[in-house]
Amino acid sequence: MAEVVVGGIGVTPFQSMDQAVAHVLRDGDVQPGFGIAINPEKVIMAMRDTVLREQLNSGTLRFADGMGVVKTIRSKGVPNTRIPGVEFWHALMAGAATCGARVMVIGARPEVNAETAERLRAMGVNVVAAVDGYYKDEADLVAVLLEARPQLVSVAMGSPRQEQLIARLRAVYPDAFYQGVGGTYDVFTGRVKRAPAFFCKLHLEWFYRLCAQPSRIFRQMNLVRYLWLHLRGRL
Repeated sequence: MAEVVVGGIGVTPFQSMDQAVAHVLRDGDVQPGFGIAINPEKVIMAMRDTVLREQLNSGTLRFADGMGVVKTIRSKGVPNTRIPGVEFWHALMAGAATCGARVMVIGARPEVNAETAERLRAMGVNVVAAVDGYYKDEADLVAVLLEARPQLVSVAMGSPRQEQLIARLRAVYPDAFYQGVGGTYDVFTGRVKRAPAFFCKLHLEWFYRLCAQPSRIFRQMNLVRYLWLHLRGRL
């Protein structure tokens, strides 16, 4: 599937969540790689930071998580739909439960990581390792990874730390599909609520988060910059 370049970042245009999941879980077999959710904020940051742009482009699968990116791709004549990162992760976990893929969850606070692993196992997921984000020595984390030999690895540490860690882990163990998932474990365990369905349906999750956390206003300015560049055809 041909990528579409958005602000210097190649994005794969999926038309459904099932299509995105099938890109990773093909006939029950996990395709190794590195999945990164691309949204307007990351595009704007990457346009200013060449190191970040290289890190994002190092992913083997970059999907549109943000209606701004979806709209830009559509403006280039390519049909696609939004693939929210949290939903993509959950869909991959459901697929892992079906095909028996080995899963490792990394990151978040100890209690959140432990509950995430517990809930996944209750779904029928074969969680072979779980390491919270407060480990003291990365060598210990690598040792667990190499012993468990997972096929799907998710890392919840926030950007760009999670992407940087994934790059190092892939260097020593490339035989898995990695995904940086930010605060997904907190949502999955019910500690953080996603925007109500009404906001999600209208693609206004960003507005809900802004109302809940007014301090995000400076980060949300990137949405305005993105819209301006999109309208001017500069993406």
